[in-house]
Amino acid sequence: MGEVIGFPQRERRAEPEPLWREVVGRQLRVVRHEQDRTLADVAEKAGVSTQYLSEVERGLKEPSSEILGAVAGALGLRLVDLTTRLTRSLSSRPTGPLALAA
Repeated sequence: MGEVIGFPQRERRAEPEPLWREVVGRQLRVVRHEQDRTLADVAEKAGVSTQYLSEVERGLKEPSSEILGAVAGALGLRLVDLTTRLTRSLSSRPTGPLALAA
């Protein structure tokens, strides 16, 4: 029999990276709550259904750039404002590596 060669061990992040749609949705919801606005109000102003906006906020739908622009606009944000918020949110996440158990 031949010798068994193990796979090299890799470092793991403290938590897996979130999906982009989850981070975007979370920030849209935060801004909407900060403004004390309803899903229906923002969805109507953005020209999307309440159900769709709810799914975007929960990270279930991957919105197009047009939808992001419309929802951000309905919240009084420019896309650069939303992007800045997303960057800050991602930058504040713990990223220290954890060694795998041998």
